[in-house]
Amino acid sequence: MDVSDYCREIETHLCRKNEGHLIRIVGPSFEVVSRWATDGVPLKVAMTGMDRYFERYYRKGPRRRPVKVDFCEADVRDAFDEWRRATGITAGRASAAAPDASGADAATARKRGPSLPEHLERVLIRLSSLRATGALGESADPLVDRVSAELDAARARPAGVRGDERRATLDRLAALDAELMTLASRTAPEALVRGVRAEALDELASFRATMASDAFAQAVSRAATRVLRDRLGLPQIALN
Repeated sequence: MDVSDYCREIETHLCRKNEGHLIRIVGPSFEVVSRWATDGVPLKVAMTGMDRYFERYYRKGPRRRPVKVDFCEADVRDAFDEWRRATGITAGRASAAAPDASGADAATARKRGPSLPEHLERVLIRLSSLRATGALGESADPLVDRVSAELDAARARPAGVRGDERRATLDRLAALDAELMTLASRTAPEALVRGVRAEALDELASFRATMASDAFAQAVSRAATRVLRDRLGLPQIALN
């Protein structure tokens, strides 16, 4: 997808999120979105970042004016950083962060992630929902029950976890997350798995020429895991 097509897709998404109000991506806004495209921000990742900004905006109450795409810059960069960590893409084409709408550097506008207790609570809620919807079928129930019990025990510690205990907890969370995603890959319909891989390949297409074949294959595998998680609504148990 060339830059002009990329900008048109972002403009369409922005219009949809602004409930039909069209704000053209021109001038400084075009420069912002063009940087996303040239830095290799996948279109769906950019839209995810935009959605995060709109979610916060809607929580503030009735909208006063349509949102410009420039306001979403910090959230899009955050989403891109998360995507690169998830896929293992570390060689950057990313440019320096642009100022956000208030004039502050986008990097300073980013918020710290959730604390470990907050993360555990969110995962437990998502696991309860997963069990209720049966997204993975009954075969996942024993794993969901076991993971929930472990997380609940970790969350219940009155002083939290620190030092070596915290590192051990994070390692355990990563292991449980890998176990969940292995089960998801094994039980998901074959058509879904094929579609997930195709989407992962599309996301990484702009990086293929600059990566070794084994590194690209690993990145595709990680990207496919992320897409599958999104498609099935699975929680990320690991705390990045």
